[in-house]
Amino acid sequence: MLNDECIFCKIVKGEIPSNKIYEDDDFMVMLDIAPASKGHAVILPKYHAENIFTLPDEYLEKVLKVARKCSAAMMEVLKCDGVNVLQNNGEAAGQTVFHYHMHLIPRFNGDNVGICWKPGTADGNDELAAKIREAIK
Repeated sequence: MLNDECIFCKIVKGEIPSNKIYEDDDFMVMLDIAPASKGHAVILPKYHAENIFTLPDEYLEKVLKVARKCSAAMMEVLKCDGVNVLQNNGEAAGQTVFHYHMHLIPRFNGDNVGICWKPGTADGNDELAAKIREAIK
């Protein structure tokens, strides 16, 4: 099920052109139009879900296999030193298009792509872990 108002759904349907690098029955992968690095790609499910919390399990079970396949090809073709596999959920986490998608960002030593954070402290983690464990049950 796709959404007529969603830009990523329009790309999946072929209404908006893209540089597609992979496609199967459930996913399309395209090069990002505003890449963080050379070869930056985005995995789009052919199902409109706003984020990881609303994407059906059958897609979640397959997306990492697509990420591995495409990342391996990137490593071979680009000779990159690594790949970030990144997925944001919610505006506060950096999500700007509200159609679940996963970024594959080829990394090169010294590329200055900023996917980092300043490490904090683990103070209070024992209590926090207990609360999260309880919520998961």
